[in-house]
Amino acid sequence: METYKEKVERLFQKHEELITRKNVAVEGGNGVFTRYEYPVVTAAHTPVFWRYDLDEASNPYLMERIGMNATMNSGAIKWNGKYLLVVRVEGADRKSFFAVAESPNGIDNFRFWDYPVTMPEDVVPATNVYDMRLTAHEDGWIYGVFCAERHDGNAPAGDLSSATATAAIARTKDLKNWERLPDLKTKSQQRNVVLHPEFVQGKYALYTRPQDGFIDAGSGGGIGWALVDDITHAEVKEEKIIDQRYYHTIKEVKNGEGPHPIKTPKGWLHLAHGVRGCAAGLRYVLYMYMTSLDDPTRLIATPAGALMVPEGEERIGDVSNVLFTNGWIADEDGKVFIYYASSDTRMHVVTSTIDRLVDYCMNTPADGLSSSASVETLKKLIDKNLSKGIRGQS
Repeated sequence: METYKEKVERLFQKHEELITRKNVAVEGGNGVFTRYEYPVVTAAHTPVFWRYDLDEASNPYLMERIGMNATMNSGAIKWNGKYLLVVRVEGADRKSFFAVAESPNGIDNFRFWDYPVTMPEDVVPATNVYDMRLTAHEDGWIYGVFCAERHDGNAPAGDLSSATATAAIARTKDLKNWERLPDLKTKSQQRNVVLHPEFVQGKYALYTRPQDGFIDAGSGGGIGWALVDDITHAEVKEEKIIDQRYYHTIKEVKNGEGPHPIKTPKGWLHLAHGVRGCAAGLRYVLYMYMTSLDDPTRLIATPAGALMVPEGEERIGDVSNVLFTNGWIADEDGKVFIYYASSDTRMHVVTSTIDRLVDYCMNTPADGLSSSASVETLKKLIDKNLSKGIRGQS
């Protein structure tokens, strides 16, 4: 019979096998990015000593004491030569918290730091915090902007589902010690706010998403833009929409900025999520756009449709049919690591390059917003290819 010590050793052995499993690039694809066979972070990646009391006297049956449900929606940053994710870890109690997972290569061997992030509270404590966007700002701080969720105090008696959302702001110099700043003040609810990495007109710039309610965008028009004088007392006084929602598109219900944009010689490269309604509920996909270097609010490229959609097992999870991103890393050699969550359950990575993503944005036709316009766009490509005698065996 296996001893208690041997059972514990087997737990650690299986965990180590998972952590050190080599991730394999998937052949084929669309030429824009490369997928990988395995998720990069799952609930099973969380340390054994987070989940189990390893003392035989107090846990003789070696049961999980603190269950971990999901690892998702992670901010990302290159730090001291390592690829770091600030992961939204959701416990079995449905509360989310932040924890740092570190990899030497960005595609596998992600290992959590021993302790989760101790995030100071705002003046009004939040019930739940999640979905941190990381920005290494030119002011020298690393900022984390995330959602702080609280029960709606105006909800009718017995309504335990209504909630409010604000954009919480914290900053750090080492990703271990965090200074909590006051939540962003706005006229509407904000679940999806991202800090631009540079000053604009001498001010901090934010990508926002004004919402009428906690879930529904309502009259909110899409991805917004606002300038803030003082990040330590951030308040949005004027807000304009730079990326609109449109009927019968991948972003008709709502859309939101993912991580902060990447600066390229041809413009700011943006990654976002779009949401539409369907018979299966809300479908989240990822898309891209570009804005001008001279004016980050001016669109210069809007490729039609989704860059990525949930495929295979990615479609199944706690909240199915969802892809979400709030972290990517651009290496000095131009390689880009896009980190995304599938179905609010697990984290994945795809890799691409700055050149490929810019080419995708600048040379993919825009959405004509009607079936007839889509056909005309398609006919132009067909004409171009057939005029060169390219038709294969079709």
